[in-house]
Amino acid sequence: MTVTITEPSLVLPLAVPTSARMTSVADMLDVAYAEARKGLSEGGIPIGAALFSADGVVLGSGHNRRVQDDDPSVHAETDAFRNAGRQRDYRSTVMVTTLSPCWYCSGLVRQFNIGTLIVGESRTFTGGHEWLAEHGVDVTVVDDERCVSMMSEFIAAHPELWNEDIGR
Repeated sequence: MTVTITEPSLVLPLAVPTSARMTSVADMLDVAYAEARKGLSEGGIPIGAALFSADGVVLGSGHNRRVQDDDPSVHAETDAFRNAGRQRDYRSTVMVTTLSPCWYCSGLVRQFNIGTLIVGESRTFTGGHEWLAEHGVDVTVVDDERCVSMMSEFIAAHPELWNEDIGR
């Protein structure tokens, strides 16, 4: 099992960096973080995600909309996945999420063989990132303070919504 914990400013060069592509983990996490902020502004749970091609192009992004849509299946990762549309191969894609994925979303990553997972934080919720690493997914936990603060504040203010979201 390999789970890498890194600083949010770590730059990982992607295949062909151009101005249209995200060229660092921080840039990719910014896309997911913006989605989480959008969800929070809509009165929802602040979790965001984005699916990228291997060369850093955003294929789709989304946020948890369980509260807004009254639909328990619309988690950030599933929203980003759906918004990406059908891909012929997911092994080279990168799923970036502000929070360690729950078992439902971890199953999505595993089912479609998404090769890389970047996690904004896993302090407020452990999720399934270690299980994914054990099954061959390249996992990086960034431990981004923005993500930790946003989730910590949300959980403190709305424990009933949070517990409902994670099935407690």
